[in-house]
Amino acid sequence: MHCDVKYRLLNAVNPYHWVTWMRNRAFDKRLLLSRCFDLPVICVGNITVGGTGKTPHTEYLIRLLKDKYRLAVLSRGYGRKSRGYVIADEKVTMQQLGDEPYQMHSKFPDVTVAVDENRVHGILALLSRKKEPDVILLDDAYQHRYVEAGMNILLIDYNRPIWRDAVLPFGRMRESIQGVERADIVIVTKSPRELGCDEQMQIKKLLAAIKEVPVFFSTMRYGEHYPLFPLQAAPAVPIGKESNVLLVTGIAKPEPLKAELERRGANVRLMQYADHHNFSPAELDGIAAALASMGNGGIMVTTEKDAARLASYSTLPHIIKNRAYVMPIEVEILNNEENLLNKKISDYVTENSRDSIVP
Repeated sequence: MHCDVKYRLLNAVNPYHWVTWMRNRAFDKRLLLSRCFDLPVICVGNITVGGTGKTPHTEYLIRLLKDKYRLAVLSRGYGRKSRGYVIADEKVTMQQLGDEPYQMHSKFPDVTVAVDENRVHGILALLSRKKEPDVILLDDAYQHRYVEAGMNILLIDYNRPIWRDAVLPFGRMRESIQGVERADIVIVTKSPRELGCDEQMQIKKLLAAIKEVPVFFSTMRYGEHYPLFPLQAAPAVPIGKESNVLLVTGIAKPEPLKAELERRGANVRLMQYADHHNFSPAELDGIAAALASMGNGGIMVTTEKDAARLASYSTLPHIIKNRAYVMPIEVEILNNEENLLNKKISDYVTENSRDSIVP
């Protein structure tokens, strides 16, 4: 396994590659300045476009830290209909926050969730609150170098190896593979559970050629579906061989979820839309018609991110409200290394904490 010569040549003639390289060099040489903060700041991000599992991994960190520290999550709020700093409260809408921050706010109401395209401004706003956070998680901020995070967690999709990719527009990378140099931890996400030791060692060796960094492997674990509208839909029945499922997604890669439903025995029809898609009334009517065509036993399944958007529509057809279910997803760390990963993160937070522990 090695970095393909073809992709190195593509980067060599790619103007965007050189723009991102010059920008990173400017930060490295302190011609552009990063702001440091005197509390633990953990960045979760990637160097490719599309889904690497940032939200599930951010939620993994939330579960790890929320009971001990006053935690805040700061995102840019991709796709939201607002600008500037917005903090989640009981009145905030999905359109104001964006689907992924709204999802985290809904799942973890005791955790502060805010959005701001200017991360420095967002952190300063969080620190000005009466109960300021002890730890800040930056969601999707690996290229936002105006904040110097104390710990950078870089996510790499196993199915889209960065050593066989090029910088935009010739590939799907936001910057070159040298971006690994800024990582404190690398997690190879969406890895198969049966990933062999030899292949893991090859991946670690390749990354070590750029930087010696702890490398972990994670996969996605799907839970049991639950009603999107519990007061209107029937309780969820386990999905099996008699299940007819309309899978509706607006995520980057719906194939793993489709495969999971089929593994459980379902007959699956996929209606796929672009990532962060906002559904039009005509599209919602089309989904309703497709669901009706499956007969009385058909159900609709969607992701947690899509559920945040679907639940916000006041004109959602009744058949969707009656038959829509959500498939939750969580991160699972492979090789029995969850405790090791947790310790590295917890040690960083403890060593850099201002000793303000949640009671």
